[in-house]
Amino acid sequence: QVRLVESGGGAVQDGGSLSLACALSGYDFATACMGWFRQAPGKEREVVATIHIGTGTTNYADSVKGRFDATQDAAKMTASLQMNSLKPEDTALYYCAARAIVASQCGLRTLFGYWGQGTQVTVSS
Repeated sequence: QVRLVESGGGAVQDGGSLSLACALSGYDFATACMGWFRQAPGKEREVVATIHIGTGTTNYADSVKGRFDATQDAAKMTASLQMNSLKPEDTALYYCAARAIVASQCGLRTLFGYWGQGTQVTVSS
């Protein structure tokens, strides 16, 4: 059974940092495309970042580029999202997601089939 468990959410002030982690089990981590998404109240879910586990290639939404950093630790089967220079508009429920890499594609338009339960990030001004 595929399972993704996020951790690391919390509350910080404007300009602060948080790190999220996503532990993947029941799946071949080495062949995974991992994604980070967020959904703010009253808004649609949006992609934040993706990481190709095999190559380490990352993609970021323009809104977080230069502030967020997606990484992976294959030994721990964990993907992480380091979030710096956080802004109040980053406040949302953050989810990690996984899918198999198909034709080497792992990008912001990738559709994901496995999802974590989400972790709340709140940035106050």
